[in-house]
Amino acid sequence: MAAPDTQARAPRSRKGGPGHRLRVLRTERLTPHLVRVVLGGPGLDGIVDNGFTDKYVKLAFPRPGVEYPTPFDVAAIREAMPREDWPIVRTYTVRSLDHRAGEMVIDFVVHGDTGVAGPWALAAAPGDEITLMGPGGAYAPSPEADAHVLVGDEAALPAIAAALEHVPAGTPVHAWVQVDGPDDELPLATAGALSLRWLHRDAGEDLVETVRAADWPAGTVHAFVHGETGDVKALRSHLLEDRGVPRELLSISGYWRRGADEDTFQAEKRADKA
Repeated sequence: MAAPDTQARAPRSRKGGPGHRLRVLRTERLTPHLVRVVLGGPGLDGIVDNGFTDKYVKLAFPRPGVEYPTPFDVAAIREAMPREDWPIVRTYTVRSLDHRAGEMVIDFVVHGDTGVAGPWALAAAPGDEITLMGPGGAYAPSPEADAHVLVGDEAALPAIAAALEHVPAGTPVHAWVQVDGPDDELPLATAGALSLRWLHRDAGEDLVETVRAADWPAGTVHAFVHGETGDVKALRSHLLEDRGVPRELLSISGYWRRGADEDTFQAEKRADKA
């Protein structure tokens, strides 16, 4: 099977510049650790849907006590202001983008007042505004694949849910999703023939070992494996060598690292690439 065409899609929005200023329309507590924020407003018109199911945006949060020029242009701020005053940037997957409805949906993993984006989502109210850059992205389920495999945790759940909605009718799709416990599970819809396994950290269920021991779908498999970096690294060689997934049919990346905030995590990723 040919590799999925991930290039012949709508162009991505340019990096830098003022970004897109969106307004909170409403919020919803989906689970104890997941808050949905629905964004809209005139700024949504400038956001291009790139066609990927793992499309992501970078949210820019002003630092408390710092005054920023208007308009809130992240690229200009980085050129003119010292690094310690730069906005705090966090990366989030877009759960859905619907220009007809005028809505972009982002689901935030929250752990009380820990972090930056989670507390913002918990406190967000209609009329609040946020600046974001993007979207980027690289993956969507290939309609040519015989089967699909989706593996991840809460951070990857929005992309997994979006991917399930794009699996062709009747195509086998196997999903393994790790969350804290049963209360963190969500209904997931697909036209594909879904085999879904929720794994609960509170019960000691291990994502890596479960995937390694699982039955594997037949034929050409298109796989999406995203989440905690340690888990992703542990599964990479297993999927490529033991399962025989072609590199061009494997979307695999760490979204976060245990014990590291996003600033530290991104710095480590840049150092690894250097």
